[in-house]
Amino acid sequence: MGQRSRTLESLDVNPEFWRDKRVFLTGHTGFKGSWLSLWLQEMGAQVTGFALAPDGAASLFTRADAGRNMHSIIGDVRDYAALQTALYNARPEIVIHMAAQALVRSSYADPVSTYAINVMGTVHLLEAVRHTQSVRAIVNVTTDKCYENREWVWGYRESEAMGGHDPYSSSKACSELVSASFRKSFFAPGHNVALATARAGNVIGGGDYAVDRLIPDVVAAFAADAPARIRNPHAVRPWQHVMEPLCGYLMLGQALFENGTTYADAWNFGPNADDTQPVEWIVRHMAQLWGPQARWEIDAGEHPHEAHMLRLDTSKANRQLRWTPQMDLRSALDWVTQWYRDANRGSAARELTLNQIRAYQARLQTTSRQ
Repeated sequence: MGQRSRTLESLDVNPEFWRDKRVFLTGHTGFKGSWLSLWLQEMGAQVTGFALAPDGAASLFTRADAGRNMHSIIGDVRDYAALQTALYNARPEIVIHMAAQALVRSSYADPVSTYAINVMGTVHLLEAVRHTQSVRAIVNVTTDKCYENREWVWGYRESEAMGGHDPYSSSKACSELVSASFRKSFFAPGHNVALATARAGNVIGGGDYAVDRLIPDVVAAFAADAPARIRNPHAVRPWQHVMEPLCGYLMLGQALFENGTTYADAWNFGPNADDTQPVEWIVRHMAQLWGPQARWEIDAGEHPHEAHMLRLDTSKANRQLRWTPQMDLRSALDWVTQWYRDANRGSAARELTLNQIRAYQARLQTTSRQ
């Protein structure tokens, strides 16, 4: 059967589809962007990245030399002219938009930049795509925090209201609304461009060195033989290994490319219900994996508001895209802890990352054959 039926029936990411595809990836120098850049390169895609410079030598993009086999453009999505020129020159077939100011606490410190990047950056990208005839599919990556959080115990569905208490969450809800408007106004059924948005949970994985994120903070403390300081031990989040949502983005991009506007909608990519756990559970499990010297304590200082309960309903992606998580949370934490332990012992970040990408791809292929 052809590629159309493969998208609907299999649970894998098809390397044959991605080989030689021209892909434009914003935010490629970030943590998730570095993982996705390497995965796309591994499958033989022709990748052009557009993002701010990586955050020093500590970034995964630098450590893993993720720009080696791609065209890496250092640019700012707030600069419409530069973004439009980059898109025009790359002639991409598929665009994956991941450039963002992605930290809640940073959005409190600088809300103007947060809105400029996350809202107007999306506007600039979609407007540039309107003038780039080669594009067939766009995946705009937002966040699980785009929902109006009512602290429900059940998962949010894609039809729930957009909202956001903090500037980061609000700006990503705005990015969703911008995407919906462009889809209805400019990329409606019958148009040659199919646009979808992707909402993922709290992503964890080796090589994340960002400040004010749980896993990097915990790993840094453990490696320094210091106690990890935890702000919100009872906050519940949909934790997932970075490969899980990336798999969803790639499957969605393929479905949009092959089936047009059939899949042009919003999509949740989150863990199974049992893997939505509080922060304290995550830290305790990582401490057990790290060793007896690992310890943690509660940071009792003043902290800005963050949601307490957040879950995603992924029924739509499970049924219509045939996407499903490939590892449970314990396995994900095993992979994360092993990556950092091996990196601290001197293993090359590039090989550590590529080896986990290959292992995950093997899992997908095994699942698709069952």
